[in-house]
Amino acid sequence: MKRVVGGWNLFEIVWLLLFSSIAVGFTVISKDSLFGFTVFITGVLCVVLAAKGNLMSYVFGMYNTVGYAYLAYTNGLFGEVMLNVLFFMPMNVIGFLMWRKNRPGGKLTMRQLDLRGLLLVGGICVVGCLLLGFGLSFIPGQNSPYIDATTTVLSIVATFLMVNRFKEQWLVYIVLNLFTVLLWAIRMMEGSSEGLLMIVMWSAYLVNAGYGYYIWNKGAKEVAA
Repeated sequence: MKRVVGGWNLFEIVWLLLFSSIAVGFTVISKDSLFGFTVFITGVLCVVLAAKGNLMSYVFGMYNTVGYAYLAYTNGLFGEVMLNVLFFMPMNVIGFLMWRKNRPGGKLTMRQLDLRGLLLVGGICVVGCLLLGFGLSFIPGQNSPYIDATTTVLSIVATFLMVNRFKEQWLVYIVLNLFTVLLWAIRMMEGSSEGLLMIVMWSAYLVNAGYGYYIWNKGAKEVAA
């Protein structure tokens, strides 16, 4: 527990409690199972601790990834299963090892991209979103193919930036969360019963991403100085 909550200020404690309350509220409203709740709450802990640059983010992240993959499998979402098992699971291990090697004095060394790196990341995001969106548009029953593609590509790019300790991961997460809120807003207008709950959840992730960028921006400036 000291590794999880050590060095937290009042705002961060309040934010964690509020974020956790949202998870409890989702569980009660949706009548989710206890296992579903553990998947949700570990996801909350994962993103909040990532904003802090806390190594334990990957511990909770691994449980969340495995649990979410199982839930996706039982709901027939095999694309989500493959994304989590084949990409996010190994990236949790890689991220844990890479962060552990770059923690002088127990504090994570945060980095920032140069202009060339920013342009490269931006180009990959744009090209990847367009190509995947074009491919998804041919699948019968696919909803909002280009927005769906955008959330998928940005998730992968943000993960690579995260394990390599670049502060720009949070800018990608901010854009990702905005598009995900838009995606669920469209689904809600089309009659999805889960739309409002997903909008609230991803809006909370959006706020956390903004705070994450604030913390990591300060950390990267300290390293540069």
